[in-house]
Amino acid sequence: MSIRGLKKKQPKTFKVKIITVDAEMEFSCEMKWKGKDLFDLVCRALGLRETWFFGLQYTIKGMCTWLKMDKKVLDQEIPKEDPISFHFLAKFYPEKVEEELLQEITQHLFFLQVKKQILDEEIYCSPEATVLLASYAVQAKYGDYDPSFHEPGFLAHDELLPKRVLRQYQLTAEMWEEKITAWYAEHRGIARDEAEMNYLKIAQDLEMYGVNYFPIAQNKNHTDLLLGVDAKGIHIYSINNRFSPNKSFEWSAIRNISYSEKELTIKPLDKKAEVFKFFSSQLKVNKLILQLCIGNHDLFMRRRKVDSVEIQQMKAQAKEEKARKKMENQRLAREKQLREEAERAKEELERRLFQLEDEARQANEALIRSQEAAELLAEKAQIAEEEAKLLAQNAAEAEQERQRLEITALKTKEEKRLMEQKMREAELIAVKLVKESDRRAKEAEHLRQDLHEAREAERKAKQKLLDITRLNYPHMVKYPQYSPTDSRDANFDKGSIKLDLKDIDLKRLSFEIERERLDYLEKSRKFEDRLKELKSEIHALKLEEKQSGLYS
Repeated sequence: MSIRGLKKKQPKTFKVKIITVDAEMEFSCEMKWKGKDLFDLVCRALGLRETWFFGLQYTIKGMCTWLKMDKKVLDQEIPKEDPISFHFLAKFYPEKVEEELLQEITQHLFFLQVKKQILDEEIYCSPEATVLLASYAVQAKYGDYDPSFHEPGFLAHDELLPKRVLRQYQLTAEMWEEKITAWYAEHRGIARDEAEMNYLKIAQDLEMYGVNYFPIAQNKNHTDLLLGVDAKGIHIYSINNRFSPNKSFEWSAIRNISYSEKELTIKPLDKKAEVFKFFSSQLKVNKLILQLCIGNHDLFMRRRKVDSVEIQQMKAQAKEEKARKKMENQRLAREKQLREEAERAKEELERRLFQLEDEARQANEALIRSQEAAELLAEKAQIAEEEAKLLAQNAAEAEQERQRLEITALKTKEEKRLMEQKMREAELIAVKLVKESDRRAKEAEHLRQDLHEAREAERKAKQKLLDITRLNYPHMVKYPQYSPTDSRDANFDKGSIKLDLKDIDLKRLSFEIERERLDYLEKSRKFEDRLKELKSEIHALKLEEKQSGLYS
C-alpha cells in the first residue's frame, strides 16, 4: 500500500480545547464524532469514571449551552473557532457529596468548581463560613500549618474570599490572613481529599449550592420570577430572593415537564393538583431547563434504586481506596510524626551541639582569659614580689633609718644632755671665772694697794734714807763715791742692797700680776670662743631634731 493511499484513508479531524477549572487540554476529533465520543475522550484523559455528573459547556450568542451527547459535535450550534473551546464542568450536583462522590478526581473537580462559584459570588456564603471554607482550601493546597515555613504573607497571592466580603468589612489583607490562619492551624493532620470533602460538606448546605437559575414569568409580558433547578427538584423564587423559594416541586412529586415554544408546563404527580405554567424569554432556555430537569430527575431516581454492578464496584473500590488511603495517611502521619520527632530530636541535638560548641567556645575563651589572667597574675605576682622585695628592702632601710634615727635621737639626746651639761658647766665655769675674776680683781686691787703702799713706803724710806744720809753724811751728797774699805760704807752698801732687793720683789710681783692678768684675758677669750662653739653646736642639734621630727 502506498503512502498516498494511507493519507487518503486518514479521517479528517478538527481541534477542540477542553478547559477544566484548573487546566486546559487540546484534542483532535474526527469529523463524525458525536458529543459522547468527545466527552468520553476527555473523561479517559482525566481518569474520570463518575461521568454522569459532568458535561461539556460552551457559549453561543451570550448563552451557556451544554453539548448534546447523542448528536455530532459539528452538527450542533457551536462557536465557529479553531480550536473549538469547551468547558468541562459539573452539570449535575449530588445530594450528599460524602456518599455519592466516590473518586478523588470527581471530588477534586467539584471542589474547584464550587470554590470558584463561591469566589465569583454565584453561590452566596456568609463571611464567617467563607473564612472557614478558605481555611480548608488552604489546608488542601499547603498541607499542615508550619509556623516556620508559612510565614506572614504566604497567602498574599491566593484568592480565598469573595470581594463582597472584603468590601463588607474594613479589614486589611494581613488581618484576613490572620483570621484564616487561625482556623487553618486547627486542621493539622487532615489530608488534601479530606479537606476538600469538608469544604464540599459545608458548601452543600448553602442555599444556592447546585441551583441553576433561569428568569421566568407567569405571563408573557413580565419576567418577575426565577426558576431554579437542582438535585432535589424545581423551585420558584422571587426576582430579588434566591435563598428562600416561594414554591418547590420535588422530583418525586412531579409527573411531567414539557414546553411548547416559550411556555413551560409542570404537571404534579397528583392529578387533582394545579398545573403550573411559566414563560421563558426564548425557546433555547426552555430546552436547557428541560435538559437539566431530565438529568437531575434521572439521578434522583437512580439514587433511590439499587446500585448497578458498576456503581457497586466503584463504591467497593472507593471504600478500599479510602481504607488504603486512610492506612496510608495514618502511615504517613506516623512517619511524619516520627520525622517531626526525628527533626525535633535533630534540632535538639543541633541545639545541644550548638550549645556545647558555644559552651566549648566560651570555655576556650574562658581558658584563654584564664591563661591571660594567669600570665597577668604571674606578672603581677612577679611585680608584687619585686615590690615586696623592694618594700622589704625599703622596710629594712626604713628600719635601719629608724634605728639610725633612734640612735641619732639618742645621740642627739645624749649630745643635748652633754651640751646642756657642758652649758651648765660652762655657766658654772663662767660664774667661777666671774667670781675668780672678781676675786683676782680684788686681789689685784689689794696688790695694787699693797704695791702703792710699798712704793709709798719705799719712797718714804728712800726719802728718809736720803734725809738720814744728808744729815749724817753731808759730803756724800756732793761726792757720792765711797770706799770699800770704810765700814760705814759697808753698812751703807748693805742697806742699799736691801733696798734693791725689795725693789726687785716689787717688780717681780708686778710682773706676776701682769702675767696673771694676761692669762686671765687669754682664758676669757678662749672661754668665749668655747661658748660660741657650744652655741653653734646647740643650734645645729636643734635643727637636726626638727628635721628628725619631720622625717618621722
